[in-house]
Amino acid sequence: MHIEDCYFLGKITKPHGLKGEVVVWLDVDAPELYAEMDSVFLKIGNELVPYFIEEIQIRGKKSIAKFEDFERLEDTEKIINKELYLPLDNLPELDDDHSFYYHEIVGYALKSENSGEIIGLITQVYEGSGQDLLAFEKEGKEVLIPISDEIVKTLDREAKTLTVDLPDGLLELYLES
Repeated sequence: MHIEDCYFLGKITKPHGLKGEVVVWLDVDAPELYAEMDSVFLKIGNELVPYFIEEIQIRGKKSIAKFEDFERLEDTEKIINKELYLPLDNLPELDDDHSFYYHEIVGYALKSENSGEIIGLITQVYEGSGQDLLAFEKEGKEVLIPISDEIVKTLDREAKTLTVDLPDGLLELYLES
């Protein structure tokens, strides 16, 4: 399995107890959808290695997992701070023009709803506790746009564009400073 065929699920943050369990931070909108996972891929060096889950307790984004053959605290040392991945085909397909996965839109062109012009390419999506943001570069500066229904209008997967209606003055605010 190659990393480009997978999506980032989360990270193992620390051991939990003495019986080989670990705390897993799930970087997903609905952690409860992962309560029946049988296995995940851990990024070990530059490789994705399958690990089988004996038990997982979903507790929001911070969950407790026990992997097969992990019986002691010492067994968990090699997987602490390792990233978790699942194959892209595990994601439910989104077929409307308003829903998207954040990883999917990186590299998409941002198109102005008003002018129809391409204003930049999405370079990153930042997730925050209050507001998620799209990032793109314009004239050598990073510009951040809030992800909201008022701003993000439509998605065209074929053309790889995301149409936005930027608030008046937002772009100028970044470019003038």
